[in-house]
Amino acid sequence: SSSSSSSVCTLRKRRTQLQCHFTWDLKKDVDLKNLSTRLQDHIKLQLGHTHLSCMYLQDQREEALSLLNQSEETIRERHGDESERRLIVTYGDMAWLKYHAGDFAQSQSYCQKVEDILVKYPTGSSASLLPEVYGEQAWTYLKLSKSYYLKAVDSFRKALEIQTDDIEWNAGYAIALYRTEEVKPPSIKQLHFALELNPDDAVLQSMLAVKLGAYKKYEEAECLLKKALKTDPDNPHVSRYVGKYFRNHHQLDESIDMLERALKRTTQSSFIHHQLALCYKRKKIAEQSRKPFKVRYWRRSCIREFEMAVKIKPSFHLAWADLALLYAEERNLRRAEEIFQQCLLKLPECDESLSQAIHQRYGDFHYHHNRNEAQAIVHYTKKLKKIAERRLSRNPGDGEALALLGQVARAQGNRKKAAEFYEEALNCDKDNEEYLSALCELRLELQ
Repeated sequence: SSSSSSSVCTLRKRRTQLQCHFTWDLKKDVDLKNLSTRLQDHIKLQLGHTHLSCMYLQDQREEALSLLNQSEETIRERHGDESERRLIVTYGDMAWLKYHAGDFAQSQSYCQKVEDILVKYPTGSSASLLPEVYGEQAWTYLKLSKSYYLKAVDSFRKALEIQTDDIEWNAGYAIALYRTEEVKPPSIKQLHFALELNPDDAVLQSMLAVKLGAYKKYEEAECLLKKALKTDPDNPHVSRYVGKYFRNHHQLDESIDMLERALKRTTQSSFIHHQLALCYKRKKIAEQSRKPFKVRYWRRSCIREFEMAVKIKPSFHLAWADLALLYAEERNLRRAEEIFQQCLLKLPECDESLSQAIHQRYGDFHYHHNRNEAQAIVHYTKKLKKIAERRLSRNPGDGEALALLGQVARAQGNRKKAAEFYEEALNCDKDNEEYLSALCELRLELQ
């Protein structure tokens, strides 16, 4: 009848206005199999709540509904009187799933529950959300994939602007900052703050130790490591960061021990398999001069761990490129070339630093294994060009970056363009002998 079709239209509209996993545009470059595995670990370790739209995308509607019911119970147990506001996202997800199952009455009922909560707890503006919604959105982005980390930072920040001292969101904000920053870390400050609110959080202690180690604050870092291992020695997240700390500071045996322990708890972590592979790679390099007969053993161990990392997470392009170089060392050049071709196809979706790393490794492959210097130069220059362009985007007057572009243009045979770059570099750094000498040579060659 026309009235029932009109009420379905109204319901469809109400549904699209809900704040939940189905309205947050979460499909970009997500490796669903890997995500599903990681979420099982997150549920066990109680990190945020559960992100469930992946279940729906995999047509596991029954399982998704069962997990949502479980999520509702957990939220009620954990948050008591505060739970209502935190259930908005769960009820939104329920409304969507019931709608897709054709149960319009139940979908309507969940939409109504959301609206009732919003009437009870108004946000003051249609553009802003309750902090609980920002918090859940932030955890979802953080668990989803690397390309969503900046969104996670933004959502945690919005939640904390409203509720400054929330323990869970401060921890999440620290983790998100830890994962996104490249230079001087705001995460050190945020990790300290999150630990003031929750001094026994072993994961935050181990993350802060890694950051402090990078800034040579070893005493504080090692004190935190001891605390973390005492507080929660079996937590795989603690083991992986402690393992990373030891690897960064060349304590390979300790690192391997920690990472192998972590894998016993969470076998499906591509990150831990990758970290372990990097440790075995360092072992292999160390043995090359001392015990060449052991090199093959460490290389095979390394290949095994990289293979596990990419099996769990097929979109782990850096691990693929490292694996390709190891196949090349085993003289399986055809397989190495196949993998590099796969990586090159994926370059458009990689961020700059990853794309540089892939060009660097493909250059190494051509230089060391194919003995093809011309092809090696092509990929090395692509890497240098990307580094120079990134530096110039931050500072257009960066003489070194301009000279680097001059070097690249020269290697590619474009002398005229190279001379122009060196001229610009000299404008930024007038007395630089190196730039002047290169420019003179180029002008002579151009005559």
